[in-house]
Amino acid sequence: MAALRLSEIWIYPIKSLGGIRVKSAQVFEKGLQYDRRWMLVDRDNDFMTQRIYPKMALFKLQIQSRWLLGSKFKISYGNDSMGLSFNHSAMSKPIKATVWDDTVEVCEVNREYSIWFSKRLGIECKLVSFPEDNARPVDQNYQINREQVSLADAYPLLIIGEQSLADLNTRLADPVPMNRFRPNLVVSGSRPYEEDGWGNFSVGKNKFAAVKPCARCVLTTVNQDTGEKGMEPLATLSKYRKQDNKVLFGQNLIAIDHYEIHEGDEIILG
Repeated sequence: MAALRLSEIWIYPIKSLGGIRVKSAQVFEKGLQYDRRWMLVDRDNDFMTQRIYPKMALFKLQIQSRWLLGSKFKISYGNDSMGLSFNHSAMSKPIKATVWDDTVEVCEVNREYSIWFSKRLGIECKLVSFPEDNARPVDQNYQINREQVSLADAYPLLIIGEQSLADLNTRLADPVPMNRFRPNLVVSGSRPYEEDGWGNFSVGKNKFAAVKPCARCVLTTVNQDTGEKGMEPLATLSKYRKQDNKVLFGQNLIAIDHYEIHEGDEIILG
């Protein structure tokens, strides 16, 4: 049997915007470095996602450079683009914002950036940052060592097997890419849905714990190239992946160690 390997690593610096595939990533308690440390909030300081604003899918990100205190990202929207230098210094006063049932303390990154996003989305919004030291506990029912989480929906990382997607696509009239599910880690060599039964495992020398299957929502129906919503793959998944009235696909993770991981790293179960 083929060895289990980490085939892809993805980060999504701004919540619900386009992801970036990277060859390696530093693991932090809150998730991979730069993953969901920023988000857009509306005029009520409530988090914004593709669930309500599917056009957010059309913002694409690239890493232009990395340095000790932060990274510079290029954000593109159609033919428009701008470079944003993201770090957690020299920001505005703290703002109380909401992510689902959580209240988090964030800071507006730069008023000009907020205006740039507002014009393209057609709604008043702010780009805010979530500093690494600011608190947002993982659900205590799934904590291992009082872990904190970024601006992700609930857990620091998400893993999906390539063959899980391949099996789903055999059931669809029009196959969908992995980006519909926004994983951080993609694994090769596993059986379809094998990750459902994982507990502790390691990627290279970094240990992780799979703590809860990921419940999927309408965001999976947004085409990441066009920003258009459809019915699939959620309609098909609901026929065979529903449990306790939730549609499950992928596993949520907590990091036990905080080392660097690399594409191609072997995955060892147990």
